[in-house]
Amino acid sequence: MAVHDSLELQNGACDEDGHQLRTGTLLTCIAHIITAVIGSGVLSLAWSTAQLGWVAGPVSLAFFAVVTFVSAFLLSDCYRSPDSVTGSRNYTYMDAVRVNLGRKHTWVCGLLQYLSLYGTCVAYTITTSISMRAIQRSNCYHREGHQAASNGSIKGNIGGVPASTPVQKLWKVSQAVGDIAFAYPYSIILLEIQDTLKSPPPENQTMKKASITAIFITTFFYLCCGCFGYAAFGNTTPGNLLTGFGFYEPYWLIDFANACIVLHLIGGYQVYSQPVFAFVENWLSGRFPGSGFVNNVYTIQIPFLPPYKVHLLRICFRTAYVVSTTGLAMLFPYFNDVLGVLGALNFWPLAIYFPVQMYFVQKKIGAWTRKWVILQSFSLFCLIVSTVALVGSIEGLVSEKLS
Repeated sequence: MAVHDSLELQNGACDEDGHQLRTGTLLTCIAHIITAVIGSGVLSLAWSTAQLGWVAGPVSLAFFAVVTFVSAFLLSDCYRSPDSVTGSRNYTYMDAVRVNLGRKHTWVCGLLQYLSLYGTCVAYTITTSISMRAIQRSNCYHREGHQAASNGSIKGNIGGVPASTPVQKLWKVSQAVGDIAFAYPYSIILLEIQDTLKSPPPENQTMKKASITAIFITTFFYLCCGCFGYAAFGNTTPGNLLTGFGFYEPYWLIDFANACIVLHLIGGYQVYSQPVFAFVENWLSGRFPGSGFVNNVYTIQIPFLPPYKVHLLRICFRTAYVVSTTGLAMLFPYFNDVLGVLGALNFWPLAIYFPVQMYFVQKKIGAWTRKWVILQSFSLFCLIVSTVALVGSIEGLVSEKLS
């Protein structure tokens, strides 16, 4: 086998690490980033812009775009260690954390990553149910012949949607920041995307070019959704741009848009669930190697049908997983609040803290040097923003539940 791999490597069929030859380019990398970043979070951006107003809304979107690029810039240099061009490859985010920061940081990183994946599945369940309900409501209004009037003027104001008290305004602004934080970062899959790139040129150079292009395109799209949505609906801007508006014509277009969202999220749910399934099942398999429930595969033969293989652990755990995400979605069916909590909870540690700390180790940056102070100040500022957004989003979640 080793001789076969050596011959493939000599013939150019494999990269230097023995893996299949990577063929990713700048264009494929841009496509991966855009499709990874633009998800259900985009539906909340009009509402977020409405809470922040005409000045703070676009500024916040631009701020998170810059932060996301800085995070991508730092993390892309951690794909190879110890040297960012000639070092050994780190295939995943957790691999990079393990190599650069050690075992304890890896445990924390893994917990946050899998919690983020699980939380995203809960958010996708909420969004899917809301979109399906919107299709039903759209058809109902169409059958009843409802019409909605619009004067076509641009709505909104500099301060955003007014609140009854300054404290309530602060909570809404914090929640809006959390929603934007959910929509942007892609740090947990950045190294996986970078692992598809061919070299030369060095993978980190291609990743940086792709990141700035993809983030520019994404930001333009986000600004259009946020600003046009706020201009159209003003202070009545819905939390979900496709489901909370006051008109339902043309109903077929609304139905089609929401059906596309449902289709996208069904696939997304599977993609985000598979890493959690693989981690739990592999861990249990290693922990209980002699357990038939964990490791055995049984074959069931039903008359007139082909044999069906059953893995008891998979049936039980995956069923419990789907039931739990559905149960939480039913318990907290609050789109904006849930996105705000998820965005704020994961933004600083996964998109800022770990990339900054790994960059220090990778580049051997000493304490209290100029670059160290700048990056630590940047990290501290993002921590404050993330904390404020988390507190505001949790308050919104609790308030919605109690009301």
